[in-house]
Amino acid sequence: MKKKSVILSGMRPTGRLHLGNYLGALKNWVRLQDEYMCYYEIADWHALMSDFDNPGSVTELCRDMVCVWLAVGLDPDKCVMFRQSDVSEHLELFFIFATITPLGWLERCPTYKEALQNVQDKDLRNYAFLGYPSLQAADIALYRADKVPVGKDQLPHLELTREIVRRFNHLYSSDVMVEPDEILTEVQKLNGTDGRKMSKSYNNTILITEESADLKKKVSMMITDPERIHPDDKGHPEVCTVYEYRKIFSADPASVEKRCRGGSMGCVECKKGLLEDLEALIAPVREKYRHYRDNPGEVDRILGEGNRKAREAAAANLKKFREAMSFG
Repeated sequence: MKKKSVILSGMRPTGRLHLGNYLGALKNWVRLQDEYMCYYEIADWHALMSDFDNPGSVTELCRDMVCVWLAVGLDPDKCVMFRQSDVSEHLELFFIFATITPLGWLERCPTYKEALQNVQDKDLRNYAFLGYPSLQAADIALYRADKVPVGKDQLPHLELTREIVRRFNHLYSSDVMVEPDEILTEVQKLNGTDGRKMSKSYNNTILITEESADLKKKVSMMITDPERIHPDDKGHPEVCTVYEYRKIFSADPASVEKRCRGGSMGCVECKKGLLEDLEALIAPVREKYRHYRDNPGEVDRILGEGNRKAREAAAANLKKFREAMSFG
């Protein structure tokens, strides 16, 4: 039997998961677990780089994240879900990579520079945040992952991982580390309810597990076509946040667009349709989420088993890496 390719992907527990997280990653993860050997990481060390002043919140969000992952369909019998900080080999390989990664590679990282410019509510000028691409590379290399699902905007990150892996193999005359290839995914982008980027800091997210009353309130407040005054006015869906959502979640977005442009459907009716679309998606996830939230022992058992499997693979691979270095 042909051995499955290995995938590593992860999420930072810096806030409760929203529909942007579902469309950008989780929906794809559920599909990938049937095709690959998938390691899905709760990247809590990465979260600590920005939330170092409140580490307790990171720990709390780790459990919530696992509950959501299970609720959307990740199956512990098909994939390995684990917490990064419970596998100590991540930091050991991170340090090895830190010794061989030139500062210039880190300083020119586009996401690092963008974060320093745009993130105003966190102090990111610390050593760990500068070095996070090395930790990210260690996360991937530790499981000898040969595939990483990314969008086009993340390709520079993956290329930096390949550069670090190549440098390791060159320095130690070895091919023990695997250079990962991308699995390019068509990431469905979703703005927040106010039309801006979906972000918890803007308070414009819709949670994957949103309660019905809160969902109704958020949909009712969404931005629509500002030029549309009366229900029978002809609309411009391309400028309407509600239509942006209906394009993705409606069973017949072409009909929604036609009725909006023709003036046969007003904004209130369109919002009602969106509410029905979202409730149909969220309701079953919410129910499963509540089950896992209310049964922490089951979640701990699943995560504990995932941690065990991850540690087993990580320890075996790190041993190979240290042998290649003739270190220890």
